[in-house]
Amino acid sequence: MKKIFTIIILTFFLFYILGFPEESVRAASLGLNLWYEKMLPTLLPFSILSHILIHSGILDRFAQIIHRFLKHVFPISSAGIYPLTAGLLFGFPMGSKITSELVLSGKMSREEGQRLFCICNNISPVFIGSFILNESLRRPEFRFASYLILYVPPLVLYMFWNRHKQFHVPPENLKKTASMNFQLIDAGIMNGFETLAKLGGYIILFAILAQMTTLLPISSPIVKCILIGFTEITNGIAYTARQNLEFRLAYPFMMAYTAFGGLSGFAQTASMVKDTGFSMLPYLKIKLLGTALSFGLALLLVQF
Repeated sequence: MKKIFTIIILTFFLFYILGFPEESVRAASLGLNLWYEKMLPTLLPFSILSHILIHSGILDRFAQIIHRFLKHVFPISSAGIYPLTAGLLFGFPMGSKITSELVLSGKMSREEGQRLFCICNNISPVFIGSFILNESLRRPEFRFASYLILYVPPLVLYMFWNRHKQFHVPPENLKKTASMNFQLIDAGIMNGFETLAKLGGYIILFAILAQMTTLLPISSPIVKCILIGFTEITNGIAYTARQNLEFRLAYPFMMAYTAFGGLSGFAQTASMVKDTGFSMLPYLKIKLLGTALSFGLALLLVQF
């Protein structure tokens, strides 16, 4: 069944590209511009630096110090502090990538990695504040409230899910480090470019898929907004903004797209963690629950 479904999707892709070449090229160009202008300059340096920091062990001691205090309120090991922080501050999909690297390097248990990557894969505050609130909605005063709406639900879900867990890293695994040299830097550079190349491919494919949904015979602009937004969030947010919906509708929809991350985000995340063998089902469940909570909180905010 899965193979048949894949063949059907690929066939639709092929016929769309052949039947609508101008629209396909336009969508691919938009996806490529997003990758080149937004993701490459912001995520590539951070991806390179993360690889070096993880494999050199520079952050290990600092993370252990923070963990002494954080472990009393949040179920996480010292190794999990970095991907959790990076996932919140630097944006999708760095949280899942760093978690995967930590598991593969032996600095984090597979069980913790399986649970942690479900909540440390979030859209960056820069994207929320600039693209969503300033450019699309022109309501920058909702910045702080939006951060709470998007970041608090997954953290609460994680704490509830792991309330009886205690994660730790064996001391011998914390010593698995490499010396700081040009070989490590070269490996970090190649790892960063490989990661960003994969992300670029997924962004282009799902930008075309999002464009395909605009051709569906659906008269309701709200339904189209939802379909596009949950396919690829950047196109979905831009399309929703062009529909001139009331703010009380547009804002909750955009918060929902952002909380979920889109099917494009799901595919990118699966690519980042494929070597660890993580199950994507818990990730999907947490994302759907977080999306519902964020949507509900955004509705309450605009109503009251």
